[in-house]
Amino acid sequence: MDILFVAGNARSLIANRGDLIRDMLGRGLTVAAAVPTRDYLPEVEKLGIDVYPFEMGRTGINPLSDLRTTFSLVRLMRQLRPKVVFGYTVKPVIYGSVAARIARVPRVYSMVTGLGHVFTTHSARTHAIRSILTRLYRLGIHCSDRVFFQNPDDERDFSELGIVRDRGKIVRINGSGVDIERFARQPLPEGAPIFLFIGRLLTEKGVAEFVEAATALQVRYPAARFVAVGPHDPSLPHALRAAVIEQWKQDGVVELIGNVADVRPWLAKCSVFVLPSYREGTPRSVLEAMSIGRAIVTSDAPGCRETVVDGVNGFLVPPRDAASLAEVMQRFLDRPALINDMAEASRRMVEQKYDVRKVNRVIMEALGYER
Repeated sequence: MDILFVAGNARSLIANRGDLIRDMLGRGLTVAAAVPTRDYLPEVEKLGIDVYPFEMGRTGINPLSDLRTTFSLVRLMRQLRPKVVFGYTVKPVIYGSVAARIARVPRVYSMVTGLGHVFTTHSARTHAIRSILTRLYRLGIHCSDRVFFQNPDDERDFSELGIVRDRGKIVRINGSGVDIERFARQPLPEGAPIFLFIGRLLTEKGVAEFVEAATALQVRYPAARFVAVGPHDPSLPHALRAAVIEQWKQDGVVELIGNVADVRPWLAKCSVFVLPSYREGTPRSVLEAMSIGRAIVTSDAPGCRETVVDGVNGFLVPPRDAASLAEVMQRFLDRPALINDMAEASRRMVEQKYDVRKVNRVIMEALGYER
């Protein structure tokens, strides 16, 4: 076997690594993936590769559970004997890389797709977890031959924390890229502006700020629409309380759609895409919105700020600041011509920087498969 992906969940394997996997298969490489059992989805089989479930806790640090995870991956790697192991998200980077070294896999690669809620939340508990996680990350990166970073902030933080000590391992990529043909340019909808949020209903995604900003604007601009698409999973850290979501539904300012299989119809219906996230690797939802040609409002925060040239294809706002978010969204209501100009700029930026074929070429070169 050529390449074994160690994934954080099946959904991310499909959405974020699917284009890369198809590229690899098109080159005649044999590819498989290890996916946590609790996050397995039947749709993952459509990727056309062998998928091996393994046990892994979604969150938290449990030494016994994480040790079992590591050695289950060691057994799988000894069975499959891959030439390359490619892990992404926190636990696959740490335990997948360690397992690969124990199993004597020739080449090990890791991708940092964001630092997660432990690095965006400040409390005594998260500080303690962050200290442990930093040490574990250091071990996982030490076991990796190359490390892919999706934004300069994560790269800088990993260097300053001493997680990456050999800068020769670092490879910078422009997120996961986006298929600019699948997410083709779409005409803007007619009528009053429609603001769209896509993401899980977590506090760190900034959905509460989106609802607060919409509530402030709806009084003055009753024709404007505000839509939020995304699942609510109460088991995740920082998931919004069910009572809060129920109150939003009763208020009716923001249309809550829930999870959808295909976001493209919703992107096509919107005028402006809004993601006030506290921190990302590179938000795929923003890239998809840019690809179909939409103005962007997002946070001046790691991972998000790289997708917007402020005042050109959208606007940047401070994270956790609903008032500033409302002020920026109001600009589109007062000056609708901005929407078309910024939509065109977003599409140009995607073609130049975030085309998945260009991103995959950089990854394949680092893996030694692009000559």
